[in-house]
Amino acid sequence: MILGIGTDLANIERIQGTLDRFGDRFKNRVFTEVEQKKAERRHDVAGTYAKRWAAKEACSKALGTGLRMGIAWKDMAVSNLDTGQPVMAVTGWAKDRLEAMTPPGHQAIIHVTLTDDHPWAQAFVVIEARPLNPGELPRSA
Repeated sequence: MILGIGTDLANIERIQGTLDRFGDRFKNRVFTEVEQKKAERRHDVAGTYAKRWAAKEACSKALGTGLRMGIAWKDMAVSNLDTGQPVMAVTGWAKDRLEAMTPPGHQAIIHVTLTDDHPWAQAFVVIEARPLNPGELPRSA
């Protein structure tokens, strides 16, 4: 069953301007160390940050809160599998919210997809609840 859906569209040039203006202060407030390392290795640094910004916004919407109620930017983190597929992990208040919205006997799975076409970066997040098999323990999100 679908627990939440979120999407966001970010302007890459706006993110570049924010990076130019606030630099590390912006990066350290919004992005995890892993996200920063990924972005700084990429040819399109601002585009990479913009996609992750959009993913965090989309995740907060899928959680049903937006960026309020105690959720922090770093409570939502995008990384990539070896195949390149993006994955979203939640910690802190975002994890608490995810656990609260997951029905008993189910495991929450966060699906995320990212795309960009300059000057736009876009993300979609779908939160799914899958029934657990009897005796199965939930995986962490």
